[in-house]
Amino acid sequence: MSTSRAVILVVIVVLAGCSGIGGDTGRLSTETATATGTQSATATTAPDASATPSGTLEIHVINVGQSVSTLLVAPSGETMLIDTGDFTDDGEYVLQYLQRHDIARIDHLVVSHNDADHIGGNAAIIDYYETHADGIGVIHDPGIAASTQTYNEYLDAVEAHDVRLVETREGDSLSFGGAAVGVQVLGPPDPYLEDGARNENSIVLKFTFGSTSFLSTGDAEDDQEAYLVEQYGTHLRATVLKAGHHGSKTSTGGALLEAVQPETVVISSAYDSRYDHPNDETLGRLAERSIPTYWTATHGDIVVVSDGRGVSVRTQQAAPTDPLALRDGTAVAPGTSAPVSDRARFGGRPVTESTTTPDGSPSATATATMTDGGSVPAEAIALAEINADADGNDNENLNDEYIVLENTGDTALDLSGWTLTDAADHTYTFPAGFTLPAGRQVTIHTGRGTDTDTDLYWGQDSAVWNNGGDTVTVRTGEGTIVLAEEY
Repeated sequence: MSTSRAVILVVIVVLAGCSGIGGDTGRLSTETATATGTQSATATTAPDASATPSGTLEIHVINVGQSVSTLLVAPSGETMLIDTGDFTDDGEYVLQYLQRHDIARIDHLVVSHNDADHIGGNAAIIDYYETHADGIGVIHDPGIAASTQTYNEYLDAVEAHDVRLVETREGDSLSFGGAAVGVQVLGPPDPYLEDGARNENSIVLKFTFGSTSFLSTGDAEDDQEAYLVEQYGTHLRATVLKAGHHGSKTSTGGALLEAVQPETVVISSAYDSRYDHPNDETLGRLAERSIPTYWTATHGDIVVVSDGRGVSVRTQQAAPTDPLALRDGTAVAPGTSAPVSDRARFGGRPVTESTTTPDGSPSATATATMTDGGSVPAEAIALAEINADADGNDNENLNDEYIVLENTGDTALDLSGWTLTDAADHTYTFPAGFTLPAGRQVTIHTGRGTDTDTDLYWGQDSAVWNNGGDTVTVRTGEGTIVLAEEY
């Protein structure tokens, strides 16, 4: 299997859109470079997961409506952009996002596949970075062409600016982020699946950073997912999964979910998707497994930040993460420039309030601001106990469902206005004037009752904490996370 294949710009194909209509018979003609890679379940050696790396890996899933674009920023500052949004806006939302975040260079531009809703901004972004910024390092393309004007404009831009374009296939080597970030190229295979259908031959990438990982499957549907499960099995395990094909019913299937076992899933599609994305069947599969799910349509831009021990999820807007309640959130328009805020933590200890600076260097560690003007380190509040499974019927014994928090610090904590949330964003707000003395505990019951110094009552009408596992998050009144723990 080649590590890279220079692509000659020859385009003769049959069109098939992201809706999955039809198949592809055309190919980009290629010249084969010297082969140095070999296909295996561990084609690229991952870094030692037992060692905690320095810095953070950022994964930005940009809200681009009925499309997708994902920016990765390595601890070194190296960047990768996977797809560029829809042809209807010529990559405007993606380019605006990159400019707002001071991304001066795209080291890797990955084309998951050549449908117009994934390469819509290719030409504009190549032109901008080659003429007004620090350029594009290399473009990775799966090698299956399209007959659209959008595709032709993409290739014209590659040719006009002489950008390196390589065909990238399963088992090829892709170096990103130095030794800290492991990258495996898991698709498309050789030979192609389904006669070269573009969706089923997406570039599939798995990134590993410390003990965390991220799996991006492009628009892979049932055939490519079946291939991935058969070939890689438990090697697909990942902390975060970007749902395939915008959450369509033919993607993110049960077998893939069982192999990946993601702690959270991200879906990119429009609020009013004409393709019914995300599909109710897909959401049902996620709900059956109690997987917290984030949707660009209601959460806006979604930024996943890994410190190598766990990941923090940040979004522009708080919205339901219960897969079956996603549509209860309000829409966030693509291009909205509001900042993101911490929403949840999956695995490990919280990362700092800020992530890397634009040049990739770690920023300063933040502390939570107290109402008396002091500060409290994250470890000053701890989860002492949780009783998610009340005696009998949970919904009929709500006060026996509770969590216990402890002040492990040396001074009293004024919890006025602090919040307690679960993974589905059910929120309890601590009452004004409530103080937790040093070394003392407080129990927060789900049901109703009279608050005391040791017992508080949420006032919910149904159970909150999932018996099979959930995430307990505590934030200050200013929104800073001081506790995020899974059980």
